[in-house]
Order: sequence, then C-alpha cells, then structure tokens
Amino acid sequence: MSIKENLLRIKESLPQDVHLVAVSKTKPILDLQEAYEAGQRIFGENKIQEMSQKWESLPKDIEWHMIGHVQRNKVKYMAEFVSLIHGVDSLKLLIEINKQAIKHNRIIACLLQIHIGQEDSKFGLDKKGLIELLNNPIFITLKNIQIKGLMGMASFTNNKEQVKEEFKTLKNTFLLTKKILPNIDVLSMGMSGDYPIAIAEGSTMVRIGSSIFGNRNYT
Repeated sequence: MSIKENLLRIKESLPQDVHLVAVSKTKPILDLQEAYEAGQRIFGENKIQEMSQKWESLPKDIEWHMIGHVQRNKVKYMAEFVSLIHGVDSLKLLIEINKQAIKHNRIIACLLQIHIGQEDSKFGLDKKGLIELLNNPIFITLKNIQIKGLMGMASFTNNKEQVKEEFKTLKNTFLLTKKILPNIDVLSMGMSGDYPIAIAEGSTMVRIGSSIFGNRNYT
C-alpha cells in the first residue's frame, strides 16, 4: 500500500478527537510530501537537525513535533519553529526551553514525559518527580512554555494486558496532573503496535510511523 493509502486507512480508524502524529524520522522529504498531499499536517521527528532541514524544505503550515529525547544544548536549533515538544522530563529542560522561547518571542507547547514502561532505557518522570516539578516555585515563573499534557511509552512487549495497565497508569497520572494544571488536554500515548489499546485507555494523540511510512531505514 502507498503512504497515502496507509494514512487514510489509519485516519479512518481513529476517533475524531484523537490527533495523529506521523512519525517521519529517518524518512526522506519525498515521503513526507506524499503524506502532506494526502492531508497530514503533524509530523514527529526525534533528531533536531533532521527536523530543521525538513522544516526548511517543506510547507510552513506543518506542525513539527519533537518526539525524541531532548538535549538542552540543542533546544536553540528548534525554538523558532517547533510546535510541540513531547519528551520533557526535567525542570532544567523546561528552563532552557523557556529561555529559548523568549528569544523568539514565542510560547512553546510541551508535554511532560512519564515513565510507565518496564525498560530501564526509557526516559521520563515518575509520579514523585512529576509532583516535585509541578510544585517547584521556579515552574510557575516559566511564562514562555505551556504544558499541554502528558506523554508516555508502554513496554515493548506482546503482553497486551501489561500494555493496557501501563496506559491506564498514565491516564490516572494525567487526571492527577489535571487537578494541578486544569487546562491540560493532551494525553500522548500509543504507537504503531499498540495505539488501539492506548485509544481505548484515553489517548488523545497517537504517534504512528511504520504503519504509515513502512519500516525505518537506519543506514
């Protein structure tokens, strides 16, 4: 199936209130152009340099989402254009995003990444770290960032019950966070292999790559 056919099939399967981030990392600009022409406007990248190059080459009505782990010293390279940063897992990173947003007279939208999977390699805050961040007096001084919600990745496993429980945990953490930040409305969870489970557990944003573009090329 073509990228366009894959994209339309997935969009038809999603509830109206669930946003689709087309994960385009490692994919050539021609593939993104095909998805764009099929109506896709939100693309997710995990390397800032690659995202910057694509931003310069593609139409300016695209929303660019940074979905990978963010190093503080790289924030300046995307601060001018990034629409949403998914993987924010520390106050230090928020401070840097705020600093760079001020330089461009912008308010940059962010998601706080919560660790829900069992793999040690996944980044993210635990519940204690999340509460400490939200209650830190510095946090409320950051006027050029906007926390839109939470993001998390389930364990890479065939155990659907485990994945379901991890998404349920993230949804409960989202509801807890909403008591502190009533305006949050994004719960980003679910990828190509598990997004139907994520949607059933309350996801409002899914990140889908290989089911749209095919397997990634890492060479």
